[in-house]
Amino acid sequence: MDNILDTPKEKWTTQDSDELYSINRWGQGYFAINDKGNLTILPEKSKEGPVIDIQEVLDEIKRKKIALPCVVRFHDILRSQVVTLNRLFRQIIESAGYRGRYFGVYPIKVNQLREVVEEIIDAGGPYDYGLESGSKPELMAALAYNTNPNSLTIVNGYKDATYLRLALLGNKMGKKVIIVIEKLSELPTLLSLANEMQIEPVIGIRAKLSTKATGKWSDSSGENAKFGLTAPEILNAVKILKDAKKEHCLKLFHFHIGSQIPDIRCIKDAINEGARIYTQLNKLNLKLEYFDVGGGLGVDYDGTKSTSDSSVNYTTSDYIEDIVYILKQICDLEEVDHPHIVSESGRAATAHHSCIIAPVFDQINPGYTNYPTDKSVSEHILVMNMRDILGELSSENVQETYNDAIQLKDEAANAFKLGVLSLDEKAKVETFYWQIMNKIVQLKSSLEFIPEELGDLEKEMASQYLCNFSVFQSVPDLWAINQLLPILPIQRLNEKPEVLCTIADITCDSDGKIKRFIGPEDDNCTLSVHQLKDNEEYYLGFFLTGAYQDVMGDMHNLFGALNEVHIFCDDEDPTDFYIEDHIPGGTASEALTYMQYNPQYLNLTIKRNIEKQVQRGKISPKEGVNLATFFSECLNDYTYLK
Repeated sequence: MDNILDTPKEKWTTQDSDELYSINRWGQGYFAINDKGNLTILPEKSKEGPVIDIQEVLDEIKRKKIALPCVVRFHDILRSQVVTLNRLFRQIIESAGYRGRYFGVYPIKVNQLREVVEEIIDAGGPYDYGLESGSKPELMAALAYNTNPNSLTIVNGYKDATYLRLALLGNKMGKKVIIVIEKLSELPTLLSLANEMQIEPVIGIRAKLSTKATGKWSDSSGENAKFGLTAPEILNAVKILKDAKKEHCLKLFHFHIGSQIPDIRCIKDAINEGARIYTQLNKLNLKLEYFDVGGGLGVDYDGTKSTSDSSVNYTTSDYIEDIVYILKQICDLEEVDHPHIVSESGRAATAHHSCIIAPVFDQINPGYTNYPTDKSVSEHILVMNMRDILGELSSENVQETYNDAIQLKDEAANAFKLGVLSLDEKAKVETFYWQIMNKIVQLKSSLEFIPEELGDLEKEMASQYLCNFSVFQSVPDLWAINQLLPILPIQRLNEKPEVLCTIADITCDSDGKIKRFIGPEDDNCTLSVHQLKDNEEYYLGFFLTGAYQDVMGDMHNLFGALNEVHIFCDDEDPTDFYIEDHIPGGTASEALTYMQYNPQYLNLTIKRNIEKQVQRGKISPKEGVNLATFFSECLNDYTYLK
């Protein structure tokens, strides 16, 4: 069967849903569907281990009176990703006979939440996994939380004197802080401050490689990259160090060609070029010890294993093997000792552990109208003609009727503008039009040949499912860079989804829509969902949101941060989980304060206005008290719909 949606309703299975939403392809084994038709989490990538039903997580969230929408973090997935990355590096290094170690660092910018950083540090402890900072506040956090004396703290980003002093403070405290020179002018300042503070700095140099990456972040690489030193600047930096008799302080070579690199060939080329520079530097009587490949290890968001911007054509093992074997080969050829390998793989570590659950609270169906179309004595010719072609529609004249209906609808719109068609008559024409389109969709399956104009008719008639969340706050990459993220219902996955929809958020912005979704073979402009039922809640999950989405969301329409729950496995609990922590989402008062409004002033102003209405006899004293209390309570409410 070519299209999974051609499967008859009565034969639909959870396996069909898995294929439709590509769960097995993007989920890395962490997601599955149970016999109830609910999406489940497998923190150990096995049904023999803990199995967490997301519907049961929602039930517990509601029991604790935590309002939706909500961010749900599965800390065991976070731990698993960190451990897997470190174990793979160790295994491949050992099997290759590579003589250096792996010292990974987590870039705090990917997700700065304290609980995330703590979990990563704890999981990475046995592997001496460290932290990377790109700003003064991030470095302050790294210095406090990276307590492992053997792990690295990498200091990236543009630096002023204060930033450099903070990094040197870390060295004074006995921490392995490596200060990466991003531009040549930083080096003299660093040496001067180190001399003033009487500390030997540990220095790295970032190279601006000629290798150009592909993907959405390709501008991070090449000659016009924002950060890094060119070949002449690198050699000038070496001269500055030698003149100051500080060449022994240069310990790390670093490059970064972009985040989410989709094509493994770019990674191979970068490692090759970087290894050549590294070995050449070592031949200048330098004692470099670390080879930092930066970030770039991508996530297969759409499950296609391709070079599309939302995918990667390699596995984590492929990525690590290329780093280890290419670096080993070039170092052996140049008779240079194997360096310790550093990577800054934040996206791959964090993306899978977090998701957003949002309720669908309504739908807009462009093809639905129950406006009465009773025939009148003096019916307008346009209404009459539209009624007639609806009655005559059959599989024999689908194309002709489609064309006629569009023409009559356009004529009716023009006639209304000229004042020769009433609003009632215009409504009847539009009602007939949508009835015709719906009937054409039903007749399409019986046609031997489907005209090109009718090919995307279902998509043109797709419903809009209204979700209680903000695209701009919760999934900004969908809006800002047209990223693909897995989106699917978390329940009823044992039923065939028979509605095609796009998603609209609750912001007052036409950009607050999602019209691009992951499909079984390619991305789609609609999402297959189930028909909403009366008195039954329906939820959509937005997955792989653990990297960058939390930290880059904005407060469009003053919709604030979401409620957040942290889930941990518990083998002794019948549900296999417990909620360890709840971080309250933003209130209206907090959102207003962030934008420099004073909630107390707002409250007082409204109360005074109500009192004036009471004095004028427009409002009773009791009602005035109730209204003032209502406004005060609204200030302390969650910013999303109830």
